[in-house]
Amino acid sequence: MDRQGGVDRRMFVKSTAMVSAGLLTGSSLSSEAARAEEATSGGGREGAKRFRKAVKYGMVAGDGSILEKFKLLKELGFDGVELDSPNKLDRAEVLRARDQSGLSIPGVVDSVHWKLQLSNSDPKVRAQGVEALKTALRDARAYGATTVLLVPAVVDKQTYYDDAYKRSQEEIRKVLPVAQETGVKIAIENVWNSFLLSPLEAARYVDEFASPSVGWYFDVGNVVRAGWPEHWIRVLGKRILKLDIKEYSRKKRDELGLWKGFDVELLEGDCDWPTVMKTLREIGYSGWGTAEIPGGGRERLKDIAERMDRIFAS
Repeated sequence: MDRQGGVDRRMFVKSTAMVSAGLLTGSSLSSEAARAEEATSGGGREGAKRFRKAVKYGMVAGDGSILEKFKLLKELGFDGVELDSPNKLDRAEVLRARDQSGLSIPGVVDSVHWKLQLSNSDPKVRAQGVEALKTALRDARAYGATTVLLVPAVVDKQTYYDDAYKRSQEEIRKVLPVAQETGVKIAIENVWNSFLLSPLEAARYVDEFASPSVGWYFDVGNVVRAGWPEHWIRVLGKRILKLDIKEYSRKKRDELGLWKGFDVELLEGDCDWPTVMKTLREIGYSGWGTAEIPGGGRERLKDIAERMDRIFAS
């Protein structure tokens, strides 16, 4: 696989031939089609250049079925939705909803990476975390997704920084064969975990795997607390596989508290979106941007979609 998030030409040619021969069906066909599409319009660096917007599935409020929620997102102009894994969703129902709505599932989020930390001092906890990541990769493959978002480690009073670095890399390396088997990349996210605190270190962490199966899932808003997203984007460059879209206000942070900085609408905080978008284009990125903010019903999601369109057009 190409490090830039595109699809291996040999895999694409092979998949095309298999489709022509009628050998790919169901979720396998959808998965290969998603990879080919991403290579030209979603996460690749060639072909049609446009940003595609998605939300996390948990942002869609209400008791509707998976299909009803997928159709709503499609109607509102979203291109995709990301799911958690491991999860309790019925895979067949998810795939029917995807195919009937026309909504893509570009990525999966490891649902237990905070609980079953790959940096934990207990090897049994780390082993559980490894198995969960494998499940997420296989679910992602079934959904036609191309990445699994992973928080790789947490540094705290009990977990030393150097131990977190070493342990997390050792555990992720155990999963690389599954990533290669599925063709799904592990995308490391920058979060408030007291770990990988600079873009230079973040780039080094990814590069030390020496594997095209590991890249970065860049969260724009998470950086604003103590830095500038465009600085990270320039350093991470083509390691960036996907984006989380959120906002942050330093004013609210200073006046109301650290976490209150997130309590601001897209385009109304301190993210310099025109510069962010300019820098993304300079590194050649044009792919998925997924909102990770409080969701709601139709009107709330419609507002989010419109704000994301304005961001991508800036």
